[in-house]
Amino acid sequence: MSFAISFNWNQLSSYFAIKNFIEGSGLFIYPVILCSIIGLAIILERSFSLRRSKIIPKKLVKAIEELGWGENPERIEKLCQDQKSTLSRLVYLCLQNMSWSKFENSEALQVKARSEIAQLEKGLVILEIIVGIGPLLGLLGTLSGLITIFGNVGTHGMATQGAAIAHGISEALHTTLAGLGIAVPCLIAHSLFTRKVEAYAVEMENICSELLAKIYTEAPTPEY
Repeated sequence: MSFAISFNWNQLSSYFAIKNFIEGSGLFIYPVILCSIIGLAIILERSFSLRRSKIIPKKLVKAIEELGWGENPERIEKLCQDQKSTLSRLVYLCLQNMSWSKFENSEALQVKARSEIAQLEKGLVILEIIVGIGPLLGLLGTLSGLITIFGNVGTHGMATQGAAIAHGISEALHTTLAGLGIAVPCLIAHSLFTRKVEAYAVEMENICSELLAKIYTEAPTPEY
């Protein structure tokens, strides 16, 4: 019972702390909050979408590795139809164009790969924007707080406006802290996701190159 009361009290304390923080931060805290919500949504969505199982499934990679030179890739084609992943779409396109020359097939594969990589990078540009504008919004809040301070000092004098000066300084620091607070995790997430997409792109390029080499090479003549 005492634990539940303590837990509820901590929740209420956190709520009022956040409420007081927002109310004491000035007008520019609201676009910062909006950026934080958008940034968090993108981070969660990309964390789910960029899972390895959704990009490069192990079964398909193993099937390509086990494919013999000049062997019929029927099993690989079936796996591509069953799985909805980035690699499976690239491999399926490659197999559908086997009647083309290797050069033409490779060119079509590169066009498709660029489209797939663009899908993997979806939302990362928004994270990059938030990284840039988060500190700028914090700076605007700082300037707004300083304007409030000097405006009050110029009108009423410093001696009688101590509370207003303190409020202006608080507004400036709160918004700056919030702007940096959202920019830092978005910067980390953007860097991690970008590196992950680059690594996936290189790995898929190697896998597709191996597949192209195998399907365009005649099976060795059996020795008697």
